[in-house]
Amino acid sequence: MTLAEAARLVGGSLSDACVAEQRIVGINTLTEAGPHEASFLANAKYRSRLEQSNAAVILVAEHERVPETLPVMRTRDPYLGFAVLQRAFHPQPTASGRRHKSAAIDASAVIADDVDISAQAVIGAGVRIGRGTIIGAGCVIGDNVTIGEECLLHPHAFVAEGCMLGDRVTLQAGAVIGSDGFGYAWSGKVHLKIPQTGRVILADDVEIGAQTCIDRGALGDTVIEQGVKLDNLIQVGHNVHIGAHSIMASQTGISGSTTIGAGCQIGGQVGFAGHIEIAPGCKIAAQSGVMNNLETGVYGGSPAMPHRAWMRMLAIMQKLPDLVKKLQK
Repeated sequence: MTLAEAARLVGGSLSDACVAEQRIVGINTLTEAGPHEASFLANAKYRSRLEQSNAAVILVAEHERVPETLPVMRTRDPYLGFAVLQRAFHPQPTASGRRHKSAAIDASAVIADDVDISAQAVIGAGVRIGRGTIIGAGCVIGDNVTIGEECLLHPHAFVAEGCMLGDRVTLQAGAVIGSDGFGYAWSGKVHLKIPQTGRVILADDVEIGAQTCIDRGALGDTVIEQGVKLDNLIQVGHNVHIGAHSIMASQTGISGSTTIGAGCQIGGQVGFAGHIEIAPGCKIAAQSGVMNNLETGVYGGSPAMPHRAWMRMLAIMQKLPDLVKKLQK
């Protein structure tokens, strides 16, 4: 695309040093970008690399100060602009009805004509798959699963019986949707397994990372609302409810029957106790331990506390060795 086309796509404006009709073929880092590629500055610590870049254009914030000779595209959010351009240059694969002969598809499955089904995939009885969906190699779709339109299931994703996926859902490789919840009753001698009879429901535009596991409900359903993004290696327990457009980093674990509100941002390795409620809009720092209900705010530490209190505690802890020496004297 030309720089002018790129600017229209991201809602940006070109500096006088840009050639509007110059074509770019992709995006790269400031140090690696060539004369036919775009780049972007979204982190201040890379500002020193601006003038050494060979990029045809660099996306910068509207307020960013740069030399007049530098070809830049000013935009409200350079990182968002980068995402828009990257999606334009690397669109999601398009389904065309390819069916590998090694796929095992139950005769009762209702599958749109243009759905792709790759090698060694297994589609169970009563499954319904909407148009434009791609089922990767080795995926297993259990009985009576419903999958919406334009979904992308990467190789070896597993969707257990009865679960429901909305439109444009992405499952990365090895994701498990609908594994049994961790439910046992102690008899005095053995842990008696409780049948897990609920479902997992993923709403539209949800993305589930590689090797992330979402347990089915024990009685009701585990629900992931629209636009939620879960990173790799996350555990979501039975009957958890995650609100729309929340985002969660790797290795987080959520115990059963926890409710997380809409628009939450959760760092890596956060642990949630069960049967608690997290208010919409919470931001929780990495490695926090959340043991109680949280109101809207910013939190960190274990047990999780308001972020400022946590930072003050960390500062005090660094001084403890000297304070102990003074007390001993």
